[in-house]
Amino acid sequence: MSGNAKVAVSPERLREFFHPRNVALIGATDKSMWSVFTYKNLKIMNFSGEIYCVNPNRDVVHGQKAYHSLLDIEDSIDLAYVMVPSSHIMQVMKEAAEKKIRNLVLLTAGFSELGEAGQKLEQELLAFAKEHDQLILGPNGNGFVNVTSSLTPYGLPITPPLKAGPVGVVLQSGALASSIMTLAQVRNVGLSFLVAMGNETMISATDIIDYLIEDESTKVIALFLESIRQPEEFARVAKKALQYGKPVVALKIGRSEKSAHTAMAHTGALVGDDAVNDAAFRQLGVIRVNSLEDLLTTAGLLGYTPPLFGRRMGVVTPSGGACDILSDRSADEKIELPEFSPQTVQALKEIVPSFSTVHNPLDVTGYVVVDRTLMRRALAAVSRDPELDFIISLVDPPRVEPEDVAPVYEQYEELSKIVNNAACPVILVMNTSLEMTPFGQKVADKYGLHFVGGMEHGLTALGKAVWWNEKYRATKAAAANKTHPVAQLAVDVSGGEWSEYQARKFLEEHGVPVVPGLLATKLEDALAAAEKVGYPVAMKIQSEDIAHKSDIGGVKLGLASAAEVADAYQEILENVQKRAPGSRIEGMLVSPMRPPGTELLVGIVNDPLWGLVLAVGIGGVFVEVFKDTSLRVLPVERDEIRVMLEELRGIPLLKGTRGRVAADLEKVTDAIYKVSQLAFSAKQSLQELEINPLWVNGGQVEALDALMKWKQTDRVVSQ
Repeated sequence: MSGNAKVAVSPERLREFFHPRNVALIGATDKSMWSVFTYKNLKIMNFSGEIYCVNPNRDVVHGQKAYHSLLDIEDSIDLAYVMVPSSHIMQVMKEAAEKKIRNLVLLTAGFSELGEAGQKLEQELLAFAKEHDQLILGPNGNGFVNVTSSLTPYGLPITPPLKAGPVGVVLQSGALASSIMTLAQVRNVGLSFLVAMGNETMISATDIIDYLIEDESTKVIALFLESIRQPEEFARVAKKALQYGKPVVALKIGRSEKSAHTAMAHTGALVGDDAVNDAAFRQLGVIRVNSLEDLLTTAGLLGYTPPLFGRRMGVVTPSGGACDILSDRSADEKIELPEFSPQTVQALKEIVPSFSTVHNPLDVTGYVVVDRTLMRRALAAVSRDPELDFIISLVDPPRVEPEDVAPVYEQYEELSKIVNNAACPVILVMNTSLEMTPFGQKVADKYGLHFVGGMEHGLTALGKAVWWNEKYRATKAAAANKTHPVAQLAVDVSGGEWSEYQARKFLEEHGVPVVPGLLATKLEDALAAAEKVGYPVAMKIQSEDIAHKSDIGGVKLGLASAAEVADAYQEILENVQKRAPGSRIEGMLVSPMRPPGTELLVGIVNDPLWGLVLAVGIGGVFVEVFKDTSLRVLPVERDEIRVMLEELRGIPLLKGTRGRVAADLEKVTDAIYKVSQLAFSAKQSLQELEINPLWVNGGQVEALDALMKWKQTDRVVSQ
């Protein structure tokens, strides 16, 4: 459980926490591998500060003097790494307070993760720490690794060397932190920081993200998330990262978990917890990946690659099969493979063998075995092409160090010159995801080359990187055009569901285009209403107790005469009495029929984590069959709604495919934007809203059916 909602943890405060001059290991003992690992990690990574071992029962631990108490240490202590049982934790906290130690890592487990007693102890721990100006990482966490400063108070084994570099890692997992470090080592991806969070009693994952955004050594932030405990704070730091131009790459687990919505509307069946996480991440510019390999590969590519300014990719490989793989994966990632410019084609014809075909992607052929300069010369020619935004060169680092290293050094030195002098970014991609050997890493570091691990993970990472660069540029461009905050709407309701008539009336009063409709409480009124709105008409039962009217025979369409209206009126009443007995009947809603058009779903649901979520999709009676929906967390800008429409697989229906009248997408966007603004203005009391369908026919846009549900409160009036 996190107490960060009540504890301000600033980047400045964490800068002190992560840069101690010395470390005290409390509970140090040769009998515990946690203690052995932590001590060795600090030593082998050449931490320059003093390490103090504290054990009340030993005079010597880990081959050096041990202190029986923190209070026996004459020097002031910057960081305490605590490994005592939870039953002793408060005594340690008191000694640390007396010693004026402000920063503590608690490896100790046995707190909120173990139930009520542990929760009580954790709250006691939190209250004491706040009272004495102490800051805690954990408990139940392995600690952190400050690679840039060679500081490793971390409780699992670390095998040197650890390469310093641009990727900061935050994990809500202890054991996987070691897996990430190992993967970074074999892929030659440099880390700046790695933090294993534990229970997040004081320092939260969002606090660490905030710190890494301002850390100059960190260029990319990689996250392993089990949960998002503070969505508002997460959104704040994600937006801040985007503003700073620092990509955030997240592996958020829980994709298989579906929300247990008991929603009255189709929208609830279409929106699961994880789909909302996806939508929120896209809005915030957070890159989501599905594996640890993709997490590190994507973060590494972004950390070592200059900005990408488009989707036009050039490819240079020595393999026709690789050309085919890269072509297929490029299509998957919506990356373009334009033809080379005439100048490039002419230059390549003078370089590649006569039996090679010059096009993009380029196969320079296996002749590279004969001419070791062929690949480099072809890449140099392509690197000057003005029609490309970036280039992939399929090349592996060397694996075995030969007796004569000079030719190898020359080969990769020339490659580095091409990469550094290219007109656009050149990305070196390995054929497969093999680990890099020590010699391969030595050569890569010597010439400043980064090799992306394999075509599959590489193209996934590249697609993510292109998307993030687009998001970053769009966010900067839109920064000056943000709308003003939405004023909160005063809504006087007591909770529960509204009938369609009530919902449509409410929407119409707030500027949402709605089909005309009259409420009839007896047959004579229904006949008069049909005459007034004009035949043919639709007639629907109105009851707060009936959400899906058509399921119980409560809807009749295409009524073309008074006789048909009279028959339908009676039939609907009989159906309701038979299939929904006891329902409170408000009346019959009579509306004019509309000609065929495109039907959209516009829905609002209240997600327990993110709040109100807008869903836009292809609607009608088959909405749950097609499941063609785009989601955004409110509030949302008008331009983003236009993007949502483009994301639908059914967008051709709106653009006039197969003889259909093309929709006025600006009017559609306006209508949906008004719904989103209205919903957000009533967020304090609104539970759900659904328009299905929002009928679109050319320039005509109308809500033909609507449902609204309000939170169960005595009386909600938001200001």
